[in-house]
Amino acid sequence: MSKEIPNLLQKSHSDTETPEAADLIVSYLAHLSIDYVFGIPGGAIEPLYNALARSQRRGGPRPVLARHEAGAAFMADGYARETGKIGVCIATSGPGSTNLITGVACAHENAVPLLVITGQPPLSAFGKRALQESASTGVNVLGMFEHCTRYNSLVSHADQLETQLVNALSCALDMPRGPAHLSIPVDILRSPVTSATPTYDLHSLLLRPSELVDQSALRDLAEELKHKHRVVFLIGTGCNDAIDAILELVRVTHAAYVTTPDAKGFINPRDPHFHGVFGFAGHTAAEDVLRNDPDLIVALGITLGEWTSGGWSELVLNNRLAHVDSSRENLMRSPMARLHVHGDIYWVCEYLINILRNDSKARSHDEHHKGATRSQESLIDSVESYESSAVPIKPQRLMRELSRQCPPNTCFVADAGNSAVWAVHYLELCDRRVERRRQGARQSMPTERRRGNGWLRVTMDFAPMGWAIGAAIGIARANSSYSVVCITGDGSYLMNGQEITVAEQEKLPVIFVILNDAALGMVKHGQRLASAEPIAFELPQVDYCALAASMGIPGHIIRSPEDMEALDFKMILQRPGPTLLDVRIDGEEVPPMGLRMKTLLGNKKN
Repeated sequence: MSKEIPNLLQKSHSDTETPEAADLIVSYLAHLSIDYVFGIPGGAIEPLYNALARSQRRGGPRPVLARHEAGAAFMADGYARETGKIGVCIATSGPGSTNLITGVACAHENAVPLLVITGQPPLSAFGKRALQESASTGVNVLGMFEHCTRYNSLVSHADQLETQLVNALSCALDMPRGPAHLSIPVDILRSPVTSATPTYDLHSLLLRPSELVDQSALRDLAEELKHKHRVVFLIGTGCNDAIDAILELVRVTHAAYVTTPDAKGFINPRDPHFHGVFGFAGHTAAEDVLRNDPDLIVALGITLGEWTSGGWSELVLNNRLAHVDSSRENLMRSPMARLHVHGDIYWVCEYLINILRNDSKARSHDEHHKGATRSQESLIDSVESYESSAVPIKPQRLMRELSRQCPPNTCFVADAGNSAVWAVHYLELCDRRVERRRQGARQSMPTERRRGNGWLRVTMDFAPMGWAIGAAIGIARANSSYSVVCITGDGSYLMNGQEITVAEQEKLPVIFVILNDAALGMVKHGQRLASAEPIAFELPQVDYCALAASMGIPGHIIRSPEDMEALDFKMILQRPGPTLLDVRIDGEEVPPMGLRMKTLLGNKKN
């Protein structure tokens, strides 16, 4: 906890005579060093906004006003992924609460910790058809949240609040992480409390024994690595704070490695040990290295869902698999694996590195790993389109220009649909931060545990359109040292593009790149690949720069590679606010979405 926080808590009610329950909630957020709360106000949640106003005057947690509650949840999601803290989103009762659900469900499916607070009418009004009543006697929002949260409760008495708040925060950070929801009637939020200073020390309550590992299974994995000649590591999104140790283990074992689509951003794509992305929008090289009869496949922090397992491919799901994960839910999806190791991934890797470095048998197998590296040529499948100078610009060439021109500290956030497909397959930013860590780890074990948030972030599993727009704002709000670039489609932007005005209001230098092909691109190409009826994919040709200009936001229309080359990204990112790029892409380019079609069509011929 920072030195300012105790003073903040002691003075937290100097501007109100009697602290309210809402002030206690905000004090707990300050205790956890949470800076921002994302949401939209309303009558049933007003006391919490009053508490945030008092907090903001003292330099404590403050609100960020979203334009739609789903956008607020996406922002909290991005904030949580960036900081490792709990993201907080709030909404009023009724439609405010239901609007949150898509963003909360996305966080649930991707194990992102959120605290979700929704309002309710006064308890005395329950069952009387109060405006926007959403308890069990109205439209049962609590029942809706039951299916996409780790903790879900109505606070019916003021003296329950603190205990339930601590329970919710604890469940959000437990394994697997996820959203926790509290529905609080407005009269409970207004209830006076003796003190708004937290009773409980959350830092000790939420501390997890990260070194806890299944020791027996870990010793078995060490023996496997000692005696297996051809090892492939499959790195998943659950490896974000263990990536240094994982890459060191790769070097110690002289192994090859691939990543899932949502973990590509953790690594340097030009690392010769990296053989590409396996799964959705992945690379042929990744399938080849797994098809080349490895003795052992070590999967770390991977959910083994459709897009991260290659459509539940037998290339991974076989008896050569060793599955390492801190989540027992993930381990349940690989019953065919020869070995399961439940425990903290960082400590698993640290143990294995120490054992293997000092083992003569492991060192004697070095000659078997000479083929584990690949040459430095690109992993991409379509070099011709990647280098094309055609007009309109090819989406592959756009990814090349973004890779080349954006600063090395850029964080790319790619939206659901073709935006994620093109980014996962073709973006190849040489992340100098990763490279420095890689070089520094050559001679010694990592001594400091870092969050490897990565230069590319996509969302798997639930994958709602428009997620990246809100998440990019949450990331930029959390960390001003990044250059944040949001890659989104025109369909996603028409759904959630109004959130760009939040970036303008908050003075966040986010670049929004719209892939403008006047279509729902994945739908269009999916229909063609499936020989389905071509229907309901067309969108109007919109001048998104004109829309941005009406909001006071500068924009550029990009039609050709030359238009991209003429941009000064360094100058654009110095602006205190967002910039929009309306990229008129060649919509006839077919994205590498074969895995999705294979899953959808089943046994039908593609």
